[in-house]
Amino acid sequence: MPDFTGSSIDHLNIAVPDLARSLAFYEPTLASLGIVKVMTVPADEATGQLEMHGFGWEHKPFFWLVADGRVGDHVHLAFIAENRAAVRGFYETALAAGGRTLLEPGLRPEYQPDYYGAFVLDPDGINVEAVCHRPE
Repeated sequence: MPDFTGSSIDHLNIAVPDLARSLAFYEPTLASLGIVKVMTVPADEATGQLEMHGFGWEHKPFFWLVADGRVGDHVHLAFIAENRAAVRGFYETALAAGGRTLLEPGLRPEYQPDYYGAFVLDPDGINVEAVCHRPE
């Protein structure tokens, strides 16, 4: 599991219009980075709870997909990759799962000297990235 000592976000929810379609994209794509579905919260009409699926490491979800939502403009998600090979694996898996190329894997020295990332668009047009900050 990556070190999150520099992170200040505990978790993030993204509401999507077609939960099944989003799960079909995110489950294999995030699994390529070692991020797996660790929790499902079922819908409950009595409380107004929407169906949610939490992804993370071990038993800690930090990224949630929520049913019946509308995606906002210019949403960008960046997930940590352990190394550059994991960035490339993420990219290939995302494309196979229905993602579209935004930026192929490569160095992005305009961000940082060792910034190596790949960017894809998910089925709803969300800009999803895998990034490694380590030199290789």
